[in-house]
Amino acid sequence: MAGFLIAAPSSGQGKTTVTLGLLRALNRRGIALAPGKAGPDYIDPAFHAAAAGSACFNYDPWAMRPELMLANASLQMAGGKLFVVEAMMGLFDAAADGRGSSGDLARLMRLPVVFVVDASKMSHSIAALVRGFAGFDAGVMIAGVILNNVASERHGAMLRDALGRAGISVFGILMRDPALKLPERHLGLVQAQEHEALEGFIERAADAVSAGIDLDAVLRAAGLFRQPESEANIHRLPPPGQRIAVAQDIAFAFAYTHMLFGWRRRGAEISFFSPLADEAPLADCDAICLPGGYPELHAGELAAATQFRNGMIAARDRGAAIFGECGGYMVLGDGLLDADGVEHPMLGMLSLVTSFAQRRRHLGYRVLTPLAGAPFTTRLTAHEFHYATIVREEGDRLFTATDALGADLGQVGLRRGRVAGSFMHLIDLAGDA
Repeated sequence: MAGFLIAAPSSGQGKTTVTLGLLRALNRRGIALAPGKAGPDYIDPAFHAAAAGSACFNYDPWAMRPELMLANASLQMAGGKLFVVEAMMGLFDAAADGRGSSGDLARLMRLPVVFVVDASKMSHSIAALVRGFAGFDAGVMIAGVILNNVASERHGAMLRDALGRAGISVFGILMRDPALKLPERHLGLVQAQEHEALEGFIERAADAVSAGIDLDAVLRAAGLFRQPESEANIHRLPPPGQRIAVAQDIAFAFAYTHMLFGWRRRGAEISFFSPLADEAPLADCDAICLPGGYPELHAGELAAATQFRNGMIAARDRGAAIFGECGGYMVLGDGLLDADGVEHPMLGMLSLVTSFAQRRRHLGYRVLTPLAGAPFTTRLTAHEFHYATIVREEGDRLFTATDALGADLGQVGLRRGRVAGSFMHLIDLAGDA
């Protein structure tokens, strides 16, 4: 087994671009890859999958039980795949309660760290920065550094000299290249399937990595990984049905791979359909999942998708379980106001109207306790991240919620019959479940 964590001192250091370049460069060598993403991110994994040619799993040390992460890693790496995980934020940045950093993940899984530093605004001080991170937690090993956004050969030599005198290995240098920057929007990066030149971008990143980084040194560092033993068959969040139809397109893209994977391991069959293409779920499905995404950017198209609407109504009327998360929850409501304040009719399955006209950020980990009548029986961990506001939300509630510090957030979500949803992205069973 071999693997490593790609981390940085903070967000904005270029670790996603470096990760994509490394994945593709290693893929070119014929190395089978098992890509991962630390934390609750649901955008980066699609980029990783495109670069690696294999599905990317989330590994969230705050919201996931250790046994789930270890089991998924064991299953994902089957056959000797190289485990490459991109960190979130800075290496030791965590939730409000101080738990769940990428450093915690590295310590739990014994992953050596490849440390990416944007060196554009420093020279010899880089040694103090990296030494500080390297000595902060004895259980987290920084194996070496990749220097990003280096201005010139002379600049690179200064950085190498400073780090060498501090006893820190340098895996390589990436020169400044404005073309190696991914576009962003309000929830982070633009989705992989919306990037018109994604393949060219990944190839350019791989070319830069292949030219500037010692891949053999990175692979030697990866060989230091000693995965803890784990059991592949563990208790997982049960699937909502036997035949599950999952909405999947650029408006409904935020379905966690580990969740779908877990449902399949429990024997569920999963099909996909595109509401934006006016597709209905399969007529024989007994459960439907509408994941999060960007329905606010496509509200008019969704309102006009009659086959989608009719198929959803037919599924509800025959008793299928229907669940929506975040954007999917908004679509289950009566209406959605877009950024211009225009209200578009949604499915009308829940008494809910949401608005994107007046944006307010909602962000953080949640622990959810199901209320009576909810389609869940145990406490769950989840993550909330959206800018929508609630205009109307009436009916039977789904969960009580607390945040990462244990503060009471009251009752959240709605249910009506076998239709339910909330703004929360479910991640795992709570540790005490």
